[in-house]
Amino acid sequence: MIVGHIGVRKGSKGVVGKNFRDFLGKPLIDWSLDQLLAHDRVDHVVVSTDDERIYDHAVSKGCLEMGLRPPELASDTAAKWDVWQHALGRAEELVGPVDAFLDLDCTSPLRLPEDIDGALDAFFDKRPDMIMSCTEARKNPYFNLVEPDQSGYLHVSKPLPGGVVARQQAPVVWEHAASTYVVDPAYLKRARGLFQGRVLPYLMPVERCLDIDTELDFKIVQHLMQERLNG
Repeated sequence: MIVGHIGVRKGSKGVVGKNFRDFLGKPLIDWSLDQLLAHDRVDHVVVSTDDERIYDHAVSKGCLEMGLRPPELASDTAAKWDVWQHALGRAEELVGPVDAFLDLDCTSPLRLPEDIDGALDAFFDKRPDMIMSCTEARKNPYFNLVEPDQSGYLHVSKPLPGGVVARQQAPVVWEHAASTYVVDPAYLKRARGLFQGRVLPYLMPVERCLDIDTELDFKIVQHLMQERLNG
């Protein structure tokens, strides 16, 4: 059994009310929620939120009635992992044991249905503890990411012996893209964070996993979605 999940808080400092804000004719959350509800491999969907309006909306569309998330999971310091654990627990109370926990971040609406399939296929083929969406990193800590030392002078974040003079010489790094995750429920129950187990990347093109964290992000992602809709 596959349970789809979306976690959204009422509050947002970067973009006020972004999760339920109109995005090309429907609430932002619906671009991801509709993908879960329409997907033939997803058996049930839960939305974890402290917002009664969003919760009622999700239930009206067919999501499980898991209730509002507790106050300790509604602050801006609450960990995604703890929210996932709570949502998985409530889902299993309602529908029984789960084989895969599929989380979509509603602030990354540009993913395609085939990205969900690709992440699920990778999970069931390779059986890691978690599949995490990633994309090509725009900066590399071995080459062009820098940080100040105690004197304030800059140096490469992760220097290698002999240095790196070309990007192609640097070790490959991926950027964690908050878009699509598939988690083994047993791992989610026993671990305390994302990287304690065997985590594999699901690689996505950057234009499909842009995340809305500012008003500028909102405009850019909305423009790209409009271009897609226009063909």
